[in-house]
Amino acid sequence: MNLFLKYITFSLAGLFGIVHTSCQNGTKNPSKPNVIIILADDLGYADVGFNGSPDIKTPYIDQIAKNGIHFTNGYVSYAVCGPSRAGLITGRYQDQFGFSRNPLFAPKDVSQGLPLSEQTLAEALHTVGYKNMAIGKWHLGAHKTQRPLERGFDEFFGFLSGGHRYFPKDLNRNDISEVTAQFDAYNTKILQNNTRIDEQEYLTDAFSREAVNFVKTNAHQPFFLYLAYNAPHTPLEATEKYLSRYPEIKNEKRKTFAAMVSAVDDGVGNILKTLRELEIEENTMIFFLSDNGGNESKGANNGSLREGKGWLYEGGIRVPFAMQWPSVIKKSQKFEHPVISLDIFATVAAQSKINPKNPLDGVDLIPYLTGHMSQPPHEAIFWRHYDRDAFAVRTGASKYVKDRNGKKGLFDITKDISESNAVPDSLEIQKLKAQYDAWNSSNIPPQFDGLMQNKSYNQTHPNRFKDVEKY
Repeated sequence: MNLFLKYITFSLAGLFGIVHTSCQNGTKNPSKPNVIIILADDLGYADVGFNGSPDIKTPYIDQIAKNGIHFTNGYVSYAVCGPSRAGLITGRYQDQFGFSRNPLFAPKDVSQGLPLSEQTLAEALHTVGYKNMAIGKWHLGAHKTQRPLERGFDEFFGFLSGGHRYFPKDLNRNDISEVTAQFDAYNTKILQNNTRIDEQEYLTDAFSREAVNFVKTNAHQPFFLYLAYNAPHTPLEATEKYLSRYPEIKNEKRKTFAAMVSAVDDGVGNILKTLRELEIEENTMIFFLSDNGGNESKGANNGSLREGKGWLYEGGIRVPFAMQWPSVIKKSQKFEHPVISLDIFATVAAQSKINPKNPLDGVDLIPYLTGHMSQPPHEAIFWRHYDRDAFAVRTGASKYVKDRNGKKGLFDITKDISESNAVPDSLEIQKLKAQYDAWNSSNIPPQFDGLMQNKSYNQTHPNRFKDVEKY
């Protein structure tokens, strides 16, 4: 009898241990991976260690590449912030729904942001039971129908505009009713869900803190964390903690920029550490990338890439891009075929068994990353800069560009990453131009005025900042 009781006790203890460990490890439903997107802002191609940064140290960001895949030809769908983010969060070329400009901060204008016809990744993940949080920069609309909590996120900690000040002392506007000009929104207090708070930390550190808290709170269930740092976007502001790490950098812009990247890197390190402590790293899919290329006049370094932010040459659209998912993807791989930020939505959707509302332009990368498919994921990738009458298309090694000054050129990107030697191949040019024209035929014009039209928008909307709600 005693032996029987001991056996039952031992068996129950073992069963309890299994259940307890399962809950602790966040494996209640292992078929649904946790998803984390870490998006830097205006980070240059050569501003991370895994892309050969000569001066900025990013040991924790580099861990993502070491733990999984380094995309050597990783692109975003636009060369500036807002449209790039619209493409990423919807998995669709933003030109298909007219998000072809950086939206203005106009909280009374429902057109100034992501159309309600578009489904965000957060909205899609909600349909299969995910808990979602957006942290940091939104820049997808300030109208009450376009804010994060209305677009599939359960929690939000951040700001609505295209940029922000970093030091607490500068956050002196209580809410959006006190914004009287486009860039006043940089000084608003931070939003925690629908409430303004008095944040006391350097902003990048605050975002990292909230990211860690969210992961800890939701480790027992499938979650999606969209961590959109505004660093190292201007204004160039850093604390002595990070500045002191770069005494050898004499250029003040570059030094502050490096310090801001270092703050992001520390945050990434804290997140990775938390995932390991909670034993949920294996089933967490992490993407790291920048929203566009770096602005070298503001301290960034795009290495050997031509031009930078705002251009459709490689420096504007080719970004640091890495991914890890330890339970599925082997470590320390380099993936040489072109991929694009639109693939993130498609990859997550396929792996989480989502049926998206709208057709996606990205592809599920997992079969390619695991070796089940060997061909390139994309036949062609496209870019359009409507207001500059510029475009680009890449297929295989060939890239054809018409830049914002009207200059045209065909380049072999695999041999000429700097796009310095145009290739005189009229047949290849005709082929790529025909592919671009076919793709562009389904695009629509911009559906709202952007930063370039700020002055004229104010003239046609004289009440833009009058009688704005206290939010």
